[in-house]
Amino acid sequence: MSLPPEKASELKQIIHSHLLKMDIHGKIREVLAETVRNDQGPAHQSLSEADFLRALQRRGIIDDVMKDLHFTKEVTTDAETRSPPKPATHFVDKTVTHLEKTNIDPSRRYLYLQVLGGKAFLEHLQEPEPLHGQVCSTFTLYLHFRNQRFRSKPVPCACEPALTEGFLLEIHRDGIGEGSKMVDVTTMLSMCDPVHLVLIRTDTSSETTLVSSYFLDWRTVLSSPSGKTCFAVELMGVGSECKVPAGVLTVSLELYPPLTETLSTDIISTQQSLERQRTAEKERLFLVYAKQWWREFLEIRPSHQSKMVKIFAQDENGVNRPVCSYVRVLRAGRMLESPRQAARFVSLLVHEKAPVVGGGGGKQEQWCTLMAFLCRGKRQWQIYSLSHQRSCQLGDCEDHATLLCSLLLGFGLDAYVCVGTKAKGTAHTWVLTRGTDGSITFWESLTAHRYLHRAIDPDAPPLAPQPKPSSPYRTVGCVFNHHTFLANCQPSDAVELCVFDFQNQSRWKAMSEEALKSVCAPGSTTSLAPLPPLCAPSLEPAAASNQLELEMRYLVSEHRKDLELATVWDDHLSYLLSSALSAYELERCTGVSCGNEEFQDAVRRAVPDGHTFKGFPIHFLHRNARRAFATCLRSPFCEEIVCCRGDHVRLAVRVRVFAYPENACAVWLMFACKYRSVL
Repeated sequence: MSLPPEKASELKQIIHSHLLKMDIHGKIREVLAETVRNDQGPAHQSLSEADFLRALQRRGIIDDVMKDLHFTKEVTTDAETRSPPKPATHFVDKTVTHLEKTNIDPSRRYLYLQVLGGKAFLEHLQEPEPLHGQVCSTFTLYLHFRNQRFRSKPVPCACEPALTEGFLLEIHRDGIGEGSKMVDVTTMLSMCDPVHLVLIRTDTSSETTLVSSYFLDWRTVLSSPSGKTCFAVELMGVGSECKVPAGVLTVSLELYPPLTETLSTDIISTQQSLERQRTAEKERLFLVYAKQWWREFLEIRPSHQSKMVKIFAQDENGVNRPVCSYVRVLRAGRMLESPRQAARFVSLLVHEKAPVVGGGGGKQEQWCTLMAFLCRGKRQWQIYSLSHQRSCQLGDCEDHATLLCSLLLGFGLDAYVCVGTKAKGTAHTWVLTRGTDGSITFWESLTAHRYLHRAIDPDAPPLAPQPKPSSPYRTVGCVFNHHTFLANCQPSDAVELCVFDFQNQSRWKAMSEEALKSVCAPGSTTSLAPLPPLCAPSLEPAAASNQLELEMRYLVSEHRKDLELATVWDDHLSYLLSSALSAYELERCTGVSCGNEEFQDAVRRAVPDGHTFKGFPIHFLHRNARRAFATCLRSPFCEEIVCCRGDHVRLAVRVRVFAYPENACAVWLMFACKYRSVL
């Protein structure tokens, strides 16, 4: 039986991976050593290949290999016979719950990265062994390399967590190589893109914490004659703990296909040293320029010393970076359809403030690289209802503002991040866009609210009408995006008096775009974190909605049973609530209310004369049914519906889950009841 070249190549890689997983080389060495010892003596003969194979069979090693290696055969339909041939074999490991087939292009170069386990996570030294089926805290490892993102299976937190996972990374991307030409070792040496590893801890209440963010230089494998290398990676903490080790991962790297020629370690270390020197020199020159620019800014007016002008910010690893490097042009493909939908998506991502050990009430400032922010992005503990609004956000706003600005730039808008203050002098960041007609719009990244800015004219006559401030922002010290940094040098930094005419040098002092480009442009320095793509949601909205609705019905029925009340559901009325929930989410995305007339008309037709209808919509950013139900019962409006007593009482509940990139979700829930009014 003959196989096409691409299938034969894939089959070789599957068998090779399986043999590595079984540590076949170690077993062969053991058998070889034992056979040689047994055959040693005065009359011993040379060991033949046949003798060695018989020794392997006696030990059962060949049987073990074949027992766990399975192949599936696809049933070929007529339609498939007309389509190009696709690889049909894949390895099935009984210990893995889910495996996806990967088509390997033999003309492409791949890096197979294996995580072989963790150790020295001393924070979990006293962690007890989780019982079978018990909910426990978990570690999840995320990877980003050259526009590819991966995540591991969650494993229980432990001093030596069982983080064992393999990732096939394609090196041959972004136009590297010509046609089907294989990327060579010299080209790979010039690729300074690191593998970004982000380790996230998820506790039993689904709260996530960033444990470590590490940039792995994979090019050491280019000096390995076998095309494979294994080493330990020490992960450091983040924020105030960035100098404290968090743990160690054992990592194996292997190139596929293997290299025909390798490089010496001296060449690789020289290349890395040159890159570090170039980066350090660019950063040194920019720092010299920034100091001179700041001195000039202070000479304009002494009061500028107290303005919110932020040129550098620390990332999660404690590295000072220019703030412009946190903004990049980011396109979301078909995952986000409009700037307002992008603002809605960003408002669904919230994370905790950087933790501070000790008291004092001080805030630990920590901006994040986009990869770290997306990986630890958690759903807001935020609740909305139409009759009552409460917000208890657990996060800083810098990461949200830079992400929203990046997305708006991707949609072609002239967007900037503003640094200033809001009510009570609290430091804050938000986003500004300038229209071609000169209009200025503020975007709040935490809520997706938009405000049209109209400046007050301080020179207008006293009785002249003046616009009232529409936004919550009080002062603005500077604005920036991926290639522009402007400091506010107007007499007053009050937002209501500010004129956002960035071309007017008497109002805004600009940094040199060339200087910013030298350290902030993509690929300008090796210390610049690569930009990850957004991940499409894996959540199925319809299935999630149905599941949560069934759980809500059960909780309502049980709650009414405790009150000795019967529960009768009106499925038709429940269905009618869908249009209202859809309209609420559409209003959050677009700012336009629509569909309310149709909903009211449908409800009037569904509620007979002499009956009363009550409804209570509420908005969550999680899918925990019990937590949501407990929150709903704290509202007297909802409790009145759920515990409704009367004649001919009919209850209804509807849930709509709206999925966004990164599995961010908006959950709308509506309780309703109708009953006969009795005077």
